[in-house]
Amino acid sequence: MAEAGDRELREVVAAYVDHLVVERGTARNTVDGYARDLRRYLAHLADAGVSGVRQIGPDHVVGFAVALRRGGADRPPLAPSSAARALSAVRGLHRFAHAEGWTETDPAREVRPPSPARRLPKALPVPDVVRLLDVPAGEDARALRDRALLELLYSTGARISEATGLDVDDVDHAERTVVLDGKGGRQRLVPVGRPALAALDAYLVRARPALAAKGRGTGAVFLNARGGRLSRQGAWQVLKAAAERAGISAAVSPHTLRHSFATHLLEGGADVRVVQELLGHASVTTTQVYTLVTVNTLREVYATSHPRALG
Repeated sequence: MAEAGDRELREVVAAYVDHLVVERGTARNTVDGYARDLRRYLAHLADAGVSGVRQIGPDHVVGFAVALRRGGADRPPLAPSSAARALSAVRGLHRFAHAEGWTETDPAREVRPPSPARRLPKALPVPDVVRLLDVPAGEDARALRDRALLELLYSTGARISEATGLDVDDVDHAERTVVLDGKGGRQRLVPVGRPALAALDAYLVRARPALAAKGRGTGAVFLNARGGRLSRQGAWQVLKAAAERAGISAAVSPHTLRHSFATHLLEGGADVRVVQELLGHASVTTTQVYTLVTVNTLREVYATSHPRALG
């Protein structure tokens, strides 16, 4: 009977794989990956003494998910992304088996794949940020613009798209604030530090008028060489070029100065809810990923400084 049950399980898996190929048109690499995952699943069921598809319950699916992460004597644990893919294959198999009448219920319906691990934002150390901000040297229009852009990004934590979307009327020099248009049409008022405001004033007075004269008239703060609004890609190139000239070896992304802004505020003692407002996050849980960075820093300092940290 066990052999008959095993054969039935293999038939269900084979039918599901055919379904993926023929009816769903799933990519070959994905199908091959699912097939490997399902072979692993069948081995897990065999170890659990399951001999038929109707015997599989939610506990078996959960047990498989746990086994994926723990590994075994002859199987190393899977990375979170690989475990999530394997569980997705199992969920698809049971959804198919239920829809095709092989089973009366779907035992995997309530089993959710593990949440992907949150990647910690990459923030630059303060000395690296200072070196990067000092890179655009000179008094020509491009250098003044680039310095103002980089200073503003770090001073406000603005996304690059928010900085390039900034209009002249959005800057309040007297109050030292800017109005940023964030995601979902949400606006927020953010303070601007004195160095950033000085760089912005220098650009607006001594460089922007000459750039604007080449264009057709736009209210944008940051302009390109043709007098139009600087694009997000153009601003990203400014940041990337400045990082290269500053000799920064760490990977730099469009969000690098935003991440640095948030991390340095929290390391300086800022409340996470204040940082949430400054970043324009709808939920504080989005901001709290930065607290993981500061906790890791605290651990490193503790481990290298406390005389009994390793005891």
